[in-house]
Amino acid sequence: MADDCSRPLDFETRQIHAGSVVDAETHARVTPIYQTAGYVFDDFDDGEDRFAGRSRHRAYSRNDNPTNAVAGRRIADLEGGVDGIVVSSGQAAIAAAINALAESRDHILATRSLYEGTREMFRGILRRQGIVFEYVDDDATEDDWARRFRPNTKAVYTETLPNPLNQVVDIARLAAIAHTAGVPLVVDNTVPTPYLWRPIEDGADIVVHSTSKWLSGHGSVIGGAVVDAGQFDWAAHAGRFPQLTESPRPGVPSFVERFGAGALLAYLRTVIVLEYGPTVPPLSTFLLLHGIETLSVRMDRHVQNAQAVAEWLEGRPEVARVHYPGLEGDPYHELARRYLPLGAGSIVAIDLAGGREAARRFLDALELISPMTHIGDVRTLAIHLGSTIHAKLTEAERLEAGITPGLIRLSIGLESVRDLIADLERGLVAAAD
Repeated sequence: MADDCSRPLDFETRQIHAGSVVDAETHARVTPIYQTAGYVFDDFDDGEDRFAGRSRHRAYSRNDNPTNAVAGRRIADLEGGVDGIVVSSGQAAIAAAINALAESRDHILATRSLYEGTREMFRGILRRQGIVFEYVDDDATEDDWARRFRPNTKAVYTETLPNPLNQVVDIARLAAIAHTAGVPLVVDNTVPTPYLWRPIEDGADIVVHSTSKWLSGHGSVIGGAVVDAGQFDWAAHAGRFPQLTESPRPGVPSFVERFGAGALLAYLRTVIVLEYGPTVPPLSTFLLLHGIETLSVRMDRHVQNAQAVAEWLEGRPEVARVHYPGLEGDPYHELARRYLPLGAGSIVAIDLAGGREAARRFLDALELISPMTHIGDVRTLAIHLGSTIHAKLTEAERLEAGITPGLIRLSIGLESVRDLIADLERGLVAAAD
């Protein structure tokens, strides 16, 4: 008996088809690259309607390009959100989401286990804008979290699978804590991708991505995305979020009145992205869309390789510790089994017993694996964190963040696992000399 045709499409199908529109003139099957700055008005009244938001037609590509719109809708569909938008980078996605929620003198709570580039932005440019960030241990008690909320707290921010140490975050628990306090949970889901983990299903309200990573998969473009789950009741917390619940000017309805569940994304698109202008080129989005089409196939191989590499590294005397929650002995293994049943991602961090000099010898000996900053590539990449991404921190700050002198981050690619292990052995032998 045939399957019910009314059932929702599977992930593997949606990663190819979701959000796409057949070009009206050419009927092109592949989403075209709409390489244009703007769009011709039909007449005087049409131009007025487009700028007033009364028309379905576009006004300008800064915040509304057809190629980019397809990618935003597709990523939102895969995450389980109501809408999404792509922007110029993952950092731009984070900044856009925070600026849509908070302004000067507002307060954001964040988990300590965050990518260092994000923390650098929080203590740098966003702090200069007057937004205050306070860090809480991921596993702090509910009472400890509750004591940190203020009347001007606007969000809780975290990552599903923090880069580089893979401390799996209990998203359902954090969502409950945030919602009890009346604020949304913002989650960076770059590392697992929606194929391995969809945090909206666990209560997340806003999901951000660096689309440069596994969503694209080929290491040739920079981009980011923001997805609105459409689940947070902004009207119930109107005092905290007047930008969404109050009329922007006389006679104009609020974003909640106009867009309902999609109010946050509509505000982000028509105010934050329009005014700041973090536009991603449609050519980059075209390449992103081609990457998304093979996401599930690639992630299965990424995870398979990462698990095999992590298990092999665990038995090497040159390696003091392997950070990978797919390993049974990892402290986050049980959370990984709960949240990541398809696999624990493809970041494997190793602490070399010989410290910084061992890391130097290890990286310099590699022949197949590329020493560079980036993750989520089809190619396997390696980087020493203490001398690069975390170099601006003091030694004490690095150790507090778990960045030991011998810590190497590996982004495991799609090569033959036998060839990867051979290259890693070459590096480890050099590290031990």
